[in-house]
Amino acid sequence: MNKVFISKVACVTALGSGADRLWQELLAGKSGIRPLSRFSCDNYVSNLGAVIADLVAPADHSGHDDLLNRLADQIGPVPGASRLLVASTKGEIDRLESACRAGQKLPAAVLFAPLLDKIAKRFGLDDCGTNINAACASSTIALARGAALIAHGQADSVLVYAADLLSEFVFSGFSSLQALSPDPARPFDAGRQGLNLGEAGAALLLTNEAGAGDAPLARIAGWGAANDAHHVTAPARDGSGLILASTEALQRAGIDTSAVAAISAHGTGTPYNDAMELTAFATIFGDHLPPLHGIKGSIGHTLGAAGAIEAIIAGYSLAQQQIPGTVGCTTPEEAGQGQVSSSGREISGQYLLSTNSGFGGINGALVLQGVL
Repeated sequence: MNKVFISKVACVTALGSGADRLWQELLAGKSGIRPLSRFSCDNYVSNLGAVIADLVAPADHSGHDDLLNRLADQIGPVPGASRLLVASTKGEIDRLESACRAGQKLPAAVLFAPLLDKIAKRFGLDDCGTNINAACASSTIALARGAALIAHGQADSVLVYAADLLSEFVFSGFSSLQALSPDPARPFDAGRQGLNLGEAGAALLLTNEAGAGDAPLARIAGWGAANDAHHVTAPARDGSGLILASTEALQRAGIDTSAVAAISAHGTGTPYNDAMELTAFATIFGDHLPPLHGIKGSIGHTLGAAGAIEAIIAGYSLAQQQIPGTVGCTTPEEAGQGQVSSSGREISGQYLLSTNSGFGGINGALVLQGVL
């Protein structure tokens, strides 16, 4: 099979634009979680979120337009024959919200069809694109799908574009589930209360070895996906789905657990998710659990964009041989003590496991390999 590389990347989060900037902000322990002013939070259990402060959304347009232009400018030219995979859970939800508030009617297709067309045209792609909606694991699954296309010779390059906006519609849903934290999220902390939503966008160009250029960020060595078929929103407490997805990714990469230098975890900050992850990792790695971290205490839970941004940071972690601290984790859960910390730490090795889990029982995992 062909080797798959992450050749070019771009991202925009609540901590600013560009992968270099995000990496530095994460190392510095910064957080973009703030009180929200985009809509009233009086009826919700939290008023916190991580928004892109200067995102422009003129009347009758979506904030995705501004986000798309920023990402396209950052990443630069991509091969026109690239396949396009988009990962978004709600697409142009802000346009739909605005129309509803104004008493207007818009076709359901407003969420995704125009967005796919805009992305393809902005990047000059022949492919009209496919949206992959796997809840919070969307972009991890999209990266896995893109890697599979290249590995099996069905594409030379794939553009994975991941983006979600922070909308009142989604915020109200998480609030009704009592999943939001009234305070800044504390992933893997013993006192965690829930998550903070965020918004972000990322673009990653995947290529085969011939198109990787002189300085790819990382290689996608393995990938896996599984569903625990347990509950519509809650994860299986035993982590069975995450165990299956991670094991598949490790097997596809051809490595055993001892080769994994670190874990980039989903780490939402909800009691059930974080406990499930720690249970799964203990099953997978036994007494040799590598250092792990999560970045949602810094940029919030960015839904469809989460896995893509975490894959970018995983590439930086392998290149720099360090992982950022988990912002908000001051008193680690017992099962994570000694492995997760609010402070960054050095790592040693070529491989990193990056995982995400979402509503509906979906779990995705990537094994990234350093190339420097």
